[in-house]
Amino acid sequence: MARLVEFFFDFMSPYSYLAATRVEAMVGPAGGEVGWRPCFLPAVLKATGNQGPGENPVKLPYVMKDVVAWAELLGLPPLVIPEGFPFLATQADRCALVALDEGKGPAFCKAMFNTIWRDGRTPDEAAISDVLGAVGLDAAKVHALASSQPLKDRLRANTDEAVRRGAFGVPAFFVGDELFMGNDRLDFVVRALARS
Repeated sequence: MARLVEFFFDFMSPYSYLAATRVEAMVGPAGGEVGWRPCFLPAVLKATGNQGPGENPVKLPYVMKDVVAWAELLGLPPLVIPEGFPFLATQADRCALVALDEGKGPAFCKAMFNTIWRDGRTPDEAAISDVLGAVGLDAAKVHALASSQPLKDRLRANTDEAVRRGAFGVPAFFVGDELFMGNDRLDFVVRALARS
């Protein structure tokens, strides 16, 4: 039986995108299965006293250079920073929860990340709708569900859980109770799977 690797992410995070491009390919051969866990990064940062690159003018230029270099290192298409970064991706995060309920979660998540960070589109309603349609979901229905209070509560619950378990940003990975923070820690996730 595959061991669960919980992957907490927010579509606004380029490092989450980088992780999403390879997490399944890395953990699968090690006996892991990815549990996609959207959360709301700004609330994680606020709860832990952390700052995103948009709040730190010294950090932002370095992060932008770093994520472009990571995409090149991983052999990905050139990473495109969408206009208006940093932006909120709250609706896309909630739509991911609906897509997971409908059995289309991984396909939606990977396509949404590509739409943002490969194609350079901000995750507005039109971009999200295009992705929903591409993975075979009814965009109007999903948007309505994602805007409902129960889905808002579920995204908040995922966010609170990530913080309670020690995450201070995304991507955050859990193998059981063991936390690994960052795209560059996936090798350690694989090692943890090998030990279990």
